[in-house]
Amino acid sequence: MSRLQVVSGKGGTGKTTVAAALALALATEGKRTLLVEVEGRQGIAQLFETEALPYEERKIAVAPGGGEVYALAIDPELALLDYLQMFYKLGGAGRALKKLGAIDFATTIAPGLRDVLLTGKACEAVRRKDRGGRFLYDYVVMDAPPTGRITRFLNVNDEVAGLAKIGPIHNQAQAVMRVLKSPETAVHLVTLLEEMPVQETADGIAELRAAGLPVGRIIVNMVRPSVLGQPELELARTAPRTAIATSLSGAGLGGARRGGLAERLVGPLLEQAHEYAERFALEREQRTVLTELGLPLHELPLLAEGMDLAGLYELATELRQQGIS
Repeated sequence: MSRLQVVSGKGGTGKTTVAAALALALATEGKRTLLVEVEGRQGIAQLFETEALPYEERKIAVAPGGGEVYALAIDPELALLDYLQMFYKLGGAGRALKKLGAIDFATTIAPGLRDVLLTGKACEAVRRKDRGGRFLYDYVVMDAPPTGRITRFLNVNDEVAGLAKIGPIHNQAQAVMRVLKSPETAVHLVTLLEEMPVQETADGIAELRAAGLPVGRIIVNMVRPSVLGQPELELARTAPRTAIATSLSGAGLGGARRGGLAERLVGPLLEQAHEYAERFALEREQRTVLTELGLPLHELPLLAEGMDLAGLYELATELRQQGIS
């Protein structure tokens, strides 16, 4: 299992939820995971029902088996201050630049630099070791930008080409790319069983592969339970309305008289069955498209009670049972 797990997906597919569940799943059995947020939305804090994350690594959960999940919300400005201190030893001068607005100006006018800082911080956590020479984190999970921006975001080597040909920035970008394009990294894509997210997933995979970035798995989120199988759907399509009314009456839903409740229920029930059949066929078609992409495919259920901390642990358990950890 790669040590840097990058999670992307079309907006609305629940990629942050999947990233959080993955971090919990990987932290089981005594492992330690760092969950990194790069978009400044504080989605991780909301999922784990904790206060807003500062720019520091903080333990936010204990996984089954005693593992630990830490979280970090990367602030590009503060990451740049770290960078300036690391390579140029600016100290107080760096803080003065922040007060003058120079840091914000730099990260805005040079978006490639911003991506170098965000990905660089995550890669630094991947490489970091304790005093005993062991990796401080067994896994780093990044809640990354959406699929439409993920390749450009990760391909920081190209982004920084226009900023610096040599020097510390160039060297930092090269070091980041050595991690991102190695077996240490896997980029997972989250989707729904709907046409647009599936198409964006396929396009994202093609772009990642063209850029030489390692694609990991496809995770289908919010999969609704199967209520009717193909035989039942065929029966609903072909059975006479009178036979359906008789069955409803036999089940105690209205009397057998003409125009009674049983007959009035037939129309709405058949309409629901028709809608379900259309969705069933669409989901089956989209699942086939995803299967043909040739990557490991995982499915997470739609939680009827909505998403809360208990639901997050439930999804983590589901991922473990499917062999993702």
